[in-house]
Amino acid sequence: MKFVIVLYDANEHAKDEPKLYGCTENALGIKEELEKQGHEVVVTSDKEGENSEFEKNLPDADIVITTPFHPAYLTAKRIDKAKKLKLIIVAGVGSDHIDLDYINKNKLKISVLEVTGSNVVSVAEHVIMTMLVLVRNFVPAHEQAINGEWDVAAIAKDAYDIEGKTIATIGAGRIGYRVMQRLVAFNPKELLYYDYNPLPAEAENAVGARRVLDLKDLVSQADIVAVNCPLHAGTKGMINKELLKHFKKGAWLINTARGRICVAEDVAEAVKNGQLRGYGGDVWYPQPAPEDHPWRSFRNKYGAGNAMVPHYSGTVLDAQIRYAEGTRNIIHSFLSGKLDYRPQDVILLDGEYQTKSYGQHKDKN
Repeated sequence: MKFVIVLYDANEHAKDEPKLYGCTENALGIKEELEKQGHEVVVTSDKEGENSEFEKNLPDADIVITTPFHPAYLTAKRIDKAKKLKLIIVAGVGSDHIDLDYINKNKLKISVLEVTGSNVVSVAEHVIMTMLVLVRNFVPAHEQAINGEWDVAAIAKDAYDIEGKTIATIGAGRIGYRVMQRLVAFNPKELLYYDYNPLPAEAENAVGARRVLDLKDLVSQADIVAVNCPLHAGTKGMINKELLKHFKKGAWLINTARGRICVAEDVAEAVKNGQLRGYGGDVWYPQPAPEDHPWRSFRNKYGAGNAMVPHYSGTVLDAQIRYAEGTRNIIHSFLSGKLDYRPQDVILLDGEYQTKSYGQHKDKN
């Protein structure tokens, strides 16, 4: 079989750290093993355009492996070219860069699997970090330190505590719930969540969370809002200028879910005009982000409020070990013919949805 694996290049960093599995040089630790079994393995970072290595190798690919951190966008047009494609594996969590609905509606016998849970702790920790960076006004303080400056008042006038704040998560799944668990220690005024599925009463009580059924109502109550939901047709562009009008003036917004859940220009403008005090996260669209992306340059009126970084929250080394192992397990299950996948990993099985996470397909659990 032919494997096409799309990962980012690490160059000298791959030599520095052998556990950097999610790069072309280390290829999830599976390239040599697959080649010894007689499979053809193409590993590339070149994924954009018709002349990319990815697109040139699609027509005879049996299995495509991609990641959310350097996503190979599998559009309808590209899927049509991949006549032999049987399996798509996301080494990580998040299949929104794949046209799942196209596969499903055209009854294509293609399965799509993720390594569910491989980086939920990593992302939840990143959410907490980003909250602290924004609320404590860390970035300009750090810039002073490394630039030989010292102006405490300039920092302190826009720095706050998390304690006593109302904090909301949009999405209370594996990541959103872990965020709330970690926030309990900060003694917030209240934890709110918005999700189409209510948490079990025991889980709600464990973190003291309250479900809010209306999104506008949720954001109007919160000092800090974190986006922790999947990207699908119902959430694309959800955070836009209309919804932002309902946010508390001067709230902070964190997004480590997917870039396209937010309208980039609307969020940048909200920080500039003071509707938001700050925005931070690590997800962009497209990825890699262009140099002129509006999230690279926005600032609030004090020259702060930007806590954006490249997409790495879910690809720290601990997570890379987990999603490399999960990818290997999925491959072994497929090649053996057992297809004994973990149920939580399966997004599409032979083109049929197996999850509510993408589009809330009500006929499945």
